[in-house]
Amino acid sequence: MTSKSINLVVVESPAKAKTIKKYLGDNFDVLASYGHVRDLVPKDGAVDPENGFRMLYREIERNERHVQAIAKSLKNSQSLYLATDPDREGEAIAWHLHELLQQRNIIQKKPVYRIAFHEITQHAIQDALANPRELSIDLINAQQARRALDYLVGFKLSPLLWKKIRYGLSAGRVQSPALRLIVEREQEISSFVTREYWSLEAHLLKDAEAFMAKLTHFQGKKLEQFSIKDTAKATQIKTTLWQAAAGHLQVEKVEHKQRKRQPAPPFITSTLQQEAARKLGFTTKRTMTLAQQLYEGIDIGSGATGLITYMRTDSVNLSQEALKEIRAFIKQRYGAKQIPKTARTYKTKAKNAQEAHEAIRPTSILRLPADLSNYLTKDQLKLYELIWKRTVACQMQSALFNIVAVDLSCGTTKNLFRATGSVLVEAGFMQVYLESKDDSSTDDAVGTMLPNLAPKDLVILKDIKTTQHFTEPPPRYTEASLVKTLEEHGIGRPSTYATIISTLQDREYVTLDNKRFVPTDIGQVVNRFLTSYFTQYVDYDFTARLEDELDAVSRGEMEWLPLLEQFWHPFKEKIDYTDTNVKRSDVTQEITDEICPKCGSPVSIRLGRRGRFAGCTRFPDCDYTKTLGATNPEPKVFAEKLCPQCNSPLLIKQGRYSSFIGCSAYPKCKYMEPFTQAQDTGVLCPKCGEGNLIQRTFKRSKIFYSCATYPKCDYMVWNLPVAEPCPKCGWPILAIRSNKNNVSEKFCPQKDCDFKVTCDTSPEKSQ
Repeated sequence: MTSKSINLVVVESPAKAKTIKKYLGDNFDVLASYGHVRDLVPKDGAVDPENGFRMLYREIERNERHVQAIAKSLKNSQSLYLATDPDREGEAIAWHLHELLQQRNIIQKKPVYRIAFHEITQHAIQDALANPRELSIDLINAQQARRALDYLVGFKLSPLLWKKIRYGLSAGRVQSPALRLIVEREQEISSFVTREYWSLEAHLLKDAEAFMAKLTHFQGKKLEQFSIKDTAKATQIKTTLWQAAAGHLQVEKVEHKQRKRQPAPPFITSTLQQEAARKLGFTTKRTMTLAQQLYEGIDIGSGATGLITYMRTDSVNLSQEALKEIRAFIKQRYGAKQIPKTARTYKTKAKNAQEAHEAIRPTSILRLPADLSNYLTKDQLKLYELIWKRTVACQMQSALFNIVAVDLSCGTTKNLFRATGSVLVEAGFMQVYLESKDDSSTDDAVGTMLPNLAPKDLVILKDIKTTQHFTEPPPRYTEASLVKTLEEHGIGRPSTYATIISTLQDREYVTLDNKRFVPTDIGQVVNRFLTSYFTQYVDYDFTARLEDELDAVSRGEMEWLPLLEQFWHPFKEKIDYTDTNVKRSDVTQEITDEICPKCGSPVSIRLGRRGRFAGCTRFPDCDYTKTLGATNPEPKVFAEKLCPQCNSPLLIKQGRYSSFIGCSAYPKCKYMEPFTQAQDTGVLCPKCGEGNLIQRTFKRSKIFYSCATYPKCDYMVWNLPVAEPCPKCGWPILAIRSNKNNVSEKFCPQKDCDFKVTCDTSPEKSQ
């Protein structure tokens, strides 16, 4: 490159660079920074509150070669266009890159422009180039303030957790309130008291059409949820009603009305994460990764093309150009009746939404999912189709239902049953897309049809059914419901939800059980510590208010340094006080009402290496412990063998963390071994020919296979054995493993034999 006619455009990712390059001529060079180019020095003191919150940055080593490539290209370029993502983080990346290039004296007097676009299309790119701006110091300072706050919390609070609880733990400005949500929900579930209640339902017949009605009033009183509390009461009411009915109920009132159901607004980041979790089973992290790929560009036969608009947004706006195209498509595909007279507009529920952004939508609604199936991966196509359908549906007519409600008397108008039904009259947007709900067992869009009924009609009473119900605790959070709750509380921002959830799992503060979050023992202890000693900083309102203040900084309505001052001094005082005045036992132990059966001292719940357990407070003088929730059952006899040391029977005993096999002659004989429910492979031991090879576990994680007669025979093999002789050396068994290319192969387990051959059966499937 010798000519200075080149203009350099810098984006964040190489995929985006490839897509944008397609729309620009030879006068533009497009390079990627590969994300962040500079970050805080990863040690204490990188943010210095005593010197005006001076922040010490250093270059990110892995991206240095990309910065060098940018610097080299800029030397031969006429101007620099910083085209990183259109949000605070993207603004900060552009600023950091600008600072690095300034330090290397490469920019000199060359013009530097900041351009932003919300979709990677030729029109959007050209429009951005025609309307550049300067770097926004307000957005940069907002991101610096956010980074400083997160750093100060992490580098001051995390070491305190190491000291008071366990090494390696972490606390975060936003992750900690999220953990509190999950722990508090678990506490609600644990303390929930189930209540019994009953309902009565009449099974009715009119003109050979069966339908049902629910009892709503009995003897002039309206029934509430707990009006009928037990089976005796339910049976008594059923008997009374059956006798009063004399085989018929009479229609007293019929109500007809229509109800409209409106389409959901187009996707923003949080609603996309929620709906992808509900409908597709994607994690928030998976959703954002796929959305990033669709935004940056996929080769669809004509080169890399951006398929959706920017995926980090809290705006439900759609551009006029997009609305025009969507409405024309609906008219052509579904008919003119499916288009409202005017385009639908939606109001965002997110606080301080950046209304200049657009909602997440296809860059062209004319790119049908079916037409892209050959170019996208299975998951990319699923997410694109979800976005495409939601975008189309949001501009279609409402769905229309006919609703019927019928009151029927039983002997007297003081005893009333109600039957309801609904009929879909016009599907409207529902023929394209229907939003899912969290923890909903029924969909109100689907109703029951009733026969033609009119006042004074008599209907045949076939039966009265009594049904027992029990109240249920609130459900644990799914990824979708957690994201929804975080958004409602104003905790974090949509672009951070995936990171929050990943961090909670990576730190082992929560686990997933049936796709719902369950706090671990260590997660509960960390939360108790934070809510007890740092209450303000895990308070939902405090966290949300801090987010609002950061947004105010980004709009130029607040200075960032006073915001940091306001946060830092009380936080530092709390850190120092807790460090000095709180003992580790205050955090990791909870005194209970239980008395130690050995010495009569109080029992406390403590945190051990493998979780929480109950133990005597006089430890180590008294060694009484028990697993939480255990009733210390009598040990069972392990019938497979006798103690190899003294020939006494072996027992299956329950230890603090797991079951184990111990000698019944303890403490005279102290033999013990881990207990696992051994699985018989059905393959005869090739060494002794007496016992089968049994699946066992080494150090509770690694699986191996050994002879059932152990310790008489010590033969073992690490891979799954199969009852096939080696064709090369004749050893009675082969084994199955996956090689470095993840291809399954059978091989001879004998060290001096090199026989191996690929096979269709994987070790995992065989097990």
